[in-house]
Amino acid sequence: MRNFLLHLALLSATVPVFGVDSPICLTANDLSIATGKPSLVLMSSGSVHIPVWSLSGGTEGQSVAGLVSGLPRECAAVRVEIVVTTNDAETSSSFSDVYRAHLSQMVENAPIADHYYLGTPVHTPLPAGPLHTRTIVLESYYEVVPNAPLWVRIQREPGDPGDSFTKPTGLAMVKVTPLDAPAKAHVVQSEGGYNSWPMLQALGDKLVCVYTRGKGHTIGEDARATYARTSTDGGKTWTPETVVANSPGYGDVPVGKGLDSTGAMLLWVRRVGKEWYQDLYRTTDGVTFTLISTPKLAVRPMQITDVFSVPTVGLMSLWFAGDYSDKPTNAWGIVTSKDDGATWTQTTVESDLPKAQWPTEPAAVYLGDGRILAIARSETGPSQFQIVSTDSGATWKRTQTNIGDIFCSTPSLVLDAKTGLLSNYYYQRGKGLLRRRIVDPKFIFDNPSHWPASDIVATGSKVTFDAGNANATEINGTHYLSFYSGKAPSTTVYVSAVPAPAPGNAGPSSSGSEQPPQK
Repeated sequence: MRNFLLHLALLSATVPVFGVDSPICLTANDLSIATGKPSLVLMSSGSVHIPVWSLSGGTEGQSVAGLVSGLPRECAAVRVEIVVTTNDAETSSSFSDVYRAHLSQMVENAPIADHYYLGTPVHTPLPAGPLHTRTIVLESYYEVVPNAPLWVRIQREPGDPGDSFTKPTGLAMVKVTPLDAPAKAHVVQSEGGYNSWPMLQALGDKLVCVYTRGKGHTIGEDARATYARTSTDGGKTWTPETVVANSPGYGDVPVGKGLDSTGAMLLWVRRVGKEWYQDLYRTTDGVTFTLISTPKLAVRPMQITDVFSVPTVGLMSLWFAGDYSDKPTNAWGIVTSKDDGATWTQTTVESDLPKAQWPTEPAAVYLGDGRILAIARSETGPSQFQIVSTDSGATWKRTQTNIGDIFCSTPSLVLDAKTGLLSNYYYQRGKGLLRRRIVDPKFIFDNPSHWPASDIVATGSKVTFDAGNANATEINGTHYLSFYSGKAPSTTVYVSAVPAPAPGNAGPSSSGSEQPPQK
């Protein structure tokens, strides 16, 4: 206990250093009551006494706030974290609590509410025992006006279903870290209309970006066709546009990509008109695409997603079906092929699902030993789904994760062969943020509520449905991410490049505790 409090005392004594990536710290004494009746108390052990704000686990609406001044001129955004603890003997990792940040800035000659931002509730498991420090990221990237004071309000949310710990917790510190803007993304296609829903695949050392273009956010218009460009310099320049599919009377939209056993690229294209079809194309150069299959399936998918290989099974893709209504008519499952995509067998895993329990637009990776891990979008929130199989896809288990900084956010997974680390990329619509979470898949497989905090790898339009749909691939230690951004009727397809995570870079769990070693 004494070591914990001494460590907290050192944190509290941190002198602010005003530079990008140097945190500015607000101790409990720098904060004041904003709402409700939280209390400023001392957490003590022997002669060590640390001030904390006691936030109730039963009374809603308690929050404290403070001002941060002196943000450096060169910073583009800030990351907001809190340091919390509890001295309650009942503390254990079987409980969780929920916090959120309210942020704004006092910009000269502008109403203080102009920059107001309501953060997403962050759900975190408690540590194994009392008096353990947890550093919780409440916001990864809040864009700021340099030199304008930043107002920070921290609120516990005991009314949230994810907050199961009814005892008080102690807020010891708020950390605000100035951040640089992420590197600018490369333009793939910006002219001609509503360029959207890109798929990105590495074909050797070549990037192949496939996208669709129409007049708006619609899937069945006759004007909508699918196109491709390739790049051999990491997305800086692209070859001229080629047509993949332009079916008369139909809208063609790419919905999934992958490789066959020979290393050729496969591409699922949804063809929508009077009828719906899922067409599978193959290419060896990213320029010429050949239609190899249009499977007849008992359940009509809304989409068939990325292709991956499973030993003893062959090629596999996940699919989902439904009409986005609240009726329990939604389903999902898998399709498999033993002949490199020429023929496919469909299996339904779950059906008659309400929208709130419907996993859509899933991305999956094969981890070995029959283990498959998939992450799926949620149409209603509060978080992405994790779906796992231990028997090569014969049976599946679906669970809600703690990944809540989402809105109709399509996931894309990259499993690095060298490090074994798994990256989950997704675009938070309405916020304009392309996020990444890095994890050890061996740990997260059985711990879906312990995904680490996200970092920001690209930014785009905040127009809700005119941006999004991250899709990722990897070449020689670099991850490449496609997405689209803009405002209807004109949107642009982009590709960003970020280094693959280094060994040991699996993020801490969202509770701030390091992930436990594997047995």
